[in-house]
Amino acid sequence: MAENEKKNRAIGIDLGTTNSLAAITRDGRPKSLAGKHGVIIPSVIGFDKDRLMIGVPAQQAMVDNPEQTVYSIKRMMGKAAADMDAERDRLPFAIVPDSRGLASVKINDRVISPVELSAAILREVKKQAEEALGETVERAVITVPAYFDDAQRQATRDAGKIAGLEVLRIINEPTAASLAYGLDKKNRGNIVVYDLGGGTFDISILKLEDGIFEVLSTAGDTNLGGDDFDAAIVEFLLKKAISDGIEIDTSSPKIRALLKREAEKTKMTLSDQEKASVNLPLPQGDYENEISRTEFENMVAPLLKRTLDFCKRALADAKLSVNDINEVILVGGSTRIPAVRLEVKKLFDKPPHCDLGPDEVVALGAAVQADILTGGRDDLLLLDVTPLSLGIETMGGVMNAIIRRNGKVPAVAKEAFTTYVDGQTSVAIKLFQGERELVADNRLLGSFDLTGIEPLKAGTPRIEVTFMLDADGILRVSARDIHSGKEQDITVRPSYGLTKDEVSDMVRSSFVHAREDIDRRLFIELSNEAHTVIKATHRAFELYEKIEMDEKEDILDAIEDLEKALEGNDPQLLREKLDDLGDATADLATRMADNAIADALKEKTIDDAKDMVK
Repeated sequence: MAENEKKNRAIGIDLGTTNSLAAITRDGRPKSLAGKHGVIIPSVIGFDKDRLMIGVPAQQAMVDNPEQTVYSIKRMMGKAAADMDAERDRLPFAIVPDSRGLASVKINDRVISPVELSAAILREVKKQAEEALGETVERAVITVPAYFDDAQRQATRDAGKIAGLEVLRIINEPTAASLAYGLDKKNRGNIVVYDLGGGTFDISILKLEDGIFEVLSTAGDTNLGGDDFDAAIVEFLLKKAISDGIEIDTSSPKIRALLKREAEKTKMTLSDQEKASVNLPLPQGDYENEISRTEFENMVAPLLKRTLDFCKRALADAKLSVNDINEVILVGGSTRIPAVRLEVKKLFDKPPHCDLGPDEVVALGAAVQADILTGGRDDLLLLDVTPLSLGIETMGGVMNAIIRRNGKVPAVAKEAFTTYVDGQTSVAIKLFQGERELVADNRLLGSFDLTGIEPLKAGTPRIEVTFMLDADGILRVSARDIHSGKEQDITVRPSYGLTKDEVSDMVRSSFVHAREDIDRRLFIELSNEAHTVIKATHRAFELYEKIEMDEKEDILDAIEDLEKALEGNDPQLLREKLDDLGDATADLATRMADNAIADALKEKTIDDAKDMVK
């Protein structure tokens, strides 16, 4: 192979909650890269004194060394320690906050971030790829769940950099799966990708037309996956044990690791068999029991229903019906569960694609994308979408969305704003993500100040705010005072990611509170207008003394009524009182305008006047 071709090559990496692996495209076909333990590298890290174990060796040592064996790292990426409270009870290792309050793992006296842990896994993936290829690997495309937010995407990119990789692109897992199945070879169609992995669930609907993939909608939950199915089995086993008079000490890290391993084994067995035997070697003696597939399906039915609810939401967002869907793809190891395949088939009324290994399909697709980015093919274009609206806070705490939810990525959007106070020399730009009308109900991403604005009258300056969302979902925002040329910008690197279920809650809340939010926003906008009008009217009294007492009293009464309406929260009443003040000041405004024109024309010739209106 030519040296320049080797230099240009890049691998695709699926950095998974449960397993990770790499793939590369050869002769136009993606292929997984195997190591001495096979293709799959378990996303498990074990610490044994000065020795670091990754993958199969760490997984094998999990029960004997539970407090120093870390897994499900992806669920911690970009999150605050407080967001992991629900996970602490079922994980044998210690989750602690770092100096910024971010979720980290404590091993002995060392606090290790999820980014460092993910980098260790990526280094192992890189090493396996290099051994399989017989060459150095420097560049990669890494996949993430479609619902990973800015913090989680940036954390993934940082992990790749620490691992010694140039990350060419962060690509959504569902998009990668479509590429792996070669659906780009079809001319057109709507594709559903149902991705149920170890720690996350994603549903994406893509439109394919003439070689262009366009993501129409996404939905999902970064805290719903195979780990939760395992937790349901553990809870079921604990209840069974209690009914059998057996007490299991779940405070023991070793017992928690044992339960986790037995639950995973049981889940896998029940994917192929009707019954699974359970054997727990407890200090008081072995505890044996049996779980049937029916029992398992009953215990995970609420979790499965949640995934189907997300599917329905994604269909609604894409403005499609089940009949509009041409292909369905299953991704993630948990889609091996027969009940999952059956329910997906029933919902979409067609058999899903599941002939490629669900654990490998995402990495294979990432390899196709890597091939595209390194010039291996140019017949395909990917257009992704952002899962939540992005915008800034405007006067009164209103959310002004600049890039809308399900907007195409990459994207650039700009909008002009102005000042509210006379002589204002700086503006605070606060960035938010969410679907509610007020920023208080959305999530703060970051903020910066634009300073050096010329101290002009309120409403005079023009401040242009530009949002740039790149193909990796990383946001850069700039603000520029058009008059002075002063500019400031920020690349959004939030302190932590979304809490459990927050993304789906944001979208759901936007519908539930739609009427209430619109009324609140309208009242705030009318309030801003009312304060401006009242201020302008008092200024008119100072500038124009030729006002009859009756007229002035009528105007003051209208102002008083408007101020009383401002004390309430009824936008309709506020609109009426604003109109009443407008009616009361109409004659005054006309006379002031006439006088201003007369003053401007005083001592001017007709030719001068003509020049003024040219």
